[in-house]
Amino acid sequence: MKTILVPFRDDATAQAALDLACQAAAARGACIEGLFIQTAPLVYASEGIAIGGYVTQLADEELRRGDEARERFAEQVRANGIEFVEDGEESAAEGARAVWRQVDGLGEQIVGEYGRVFDLIAIGRETEDSSPDWTVLCEAALFESGRLLLLAPPSLPQSFGERIAVLWNGSTETARTLAAAMPLLQAAEEVVVCAVEGVHVPGPDADRVARGLAANRIDVRTHVTALDGRAPGPAVLDDAMETGPDMLLKGAYAQSRLRQMIFGGPTRHILKYAELPVVMGH
Repeated sequence: MKTILVPFRDDATAQAALDLACQAAAARGACIEGLFIQTAPLVYASEGIAIGGYVTQLADEELRRGDEARERFAEQVRANGIEFVEDGEESAAEGARAVWRQVDGLGEQIVGEYGRVFDLIAIGRETEDSSPDWTVLCEAALFESGRLLLLAPPSLPQSFGERIAVLWNGSTETARTLAAAMPLLQAAEEVVVCAVEGVHVPGPDADRVARGLAANRIDVRTHVTALDGRAPGPAVLDDAMETGPDMLLKGAYAQSRLRQMIFGGPTRHILKYAELPVVMGH
């Protein structure tokens, strides 16, 4: 896991994602790329308004925001002990480092397409202060990039990826996530395959998954619990937390997104309430 993309607009959500990306990069000698997406201004014609000048003013304001975000990004990565590399010098740099890029376009489209060349896409967990477009940005990373989403909680643990809880539900989505995250699993000191009986689609059980991971020289055990009438989301998250992890690994949306948006489900619950870093794939 050597490349991490951080969509960055200098709000609390993005700052949490950057702190986690720095933590991951420092441990693995990875390169972080901060990405500021300059959005085109929405302008509605109205009598008496000079449209051209107004558009120029809005565009200049967006450029100013980008410059301020770059300064904050550079300041924050340096505070985390990561080298900030200036434009054009990244190819010669080695070890943990960070670079900056500004592009024009729609946020979800850029993240979904450009994110395909990164190992991880780091986004802060949704909070009351998250921007209105948080959901579409997060889902673009999950569904359009083909890469892993690294979800950052507001407060980070002291370690990341040393003790990983795999939230296993038998699904294709989780199987793909396991395969993509194999470098993280092999670097961990301990991996626990967590399963809640009754929150499972047809597929191998936790013991069979653990045997497969052990064959890849991963120190692994299982933690299987009963649903006992609880809602699936809290049951999956709470029971995994009993194993003392510093990172969760989960396949996203084994059920449909629409169903989980209406009725809830493990993915929606974890996206909203997880207090640890979560690596998700689809």
